[in-house]
Amino acid sequence: MKRMHVHVAVDDLQRSIRFYSALFAAEPSITKPDYAKWMLEDPRVKLRNLSAGPPSRSRSPRHSGRRHGGIE
Repeated sequence: MKRMHVHVAVDDLQRSIRFYSALFAAEPSITKPDYAKWMLEDPRVKLRNLSAGPPSRSRSPRHSGRRHGGIE
């Protein structure tokens, strides 16, 4: 196993970036208008946040909370 992967949908991306940056004592490795990602080494976790946005055509409408998780 290389790292855990967690994807979380959030209502307020900027607030979540501040929260996770304080929690991990690290800024996101990638930040976009609707996306932030941390690639942490200790613990080996990849955390992605997405702000609430329009639903995709293949999924139900987005809501806050964990979207998916996995192991890389």
